[in-house]
Amino acid sequence: MNLQLRPALALFVVLSAITGLVYPLAVTGVAQVAFPAAANGGLIVHEGRIVGSELIGQAFSDPKHFWSRPSATSPMPYNAANSAGSNQAPSNPALADAVKSRIEALRAADPGNTAPVPVDLVTASASGLDPHISRAAADYQVARVARARGMPLERVRALVEQHTEQPLLGFIGEPRVNVLRLNLALDAVR
Repeated sequence: MNLQLRPALALFVVLSAITGLVYPLAVTGVAQVAFPAAANGGLIVHEGRIVGSELIGQAFSDPKHFWSRPSATSPMPYNAANSAGSNQAPSNPALADAVKSRIEALRAADPGNTAPVPVDLVTASASGLDPHISRAAADYQVARVARARGMPLERVRALVEQHTEQPLLGFIGEPRVNVLRLNLALDAVR
């Protein structure tokens, strides 16, 4: 028994050191060198205080702001400690009811907008934390935001254009807009 226990314990200690200390420290070091902003949470500092992360969505409900993609995390939206999708099938009545109520809220906030509602404004992402919306979702909200702020429509459109991130390498993904960054830019317009 002792002949088997000693090598097993030694292997346990060595593998624990490698997988619990050496590997995490190496990955953290590489991340800090290669991607320092992301490795530190993508924190956005505005007027000397942290206002959020460019990597995690936030709930916006003021008509003067662009609204984020819905979050499926609980017990509160955009809860990074509980990242998960709703796991509701398209045939689930609860999902259909949630989508219907989100469409109604968007229509109530902008009754004159008869354009089709972009799907990412009424459905949560797989993580429930997506900080981006599609360009179509941003364009859908331009008139409401411009009217609520008393800003020219073209000025709001120009801000959306300035904050549109292009696909990686020009073809991986879709154009997208970071909602927090766009809303901070809107708030900075005097």
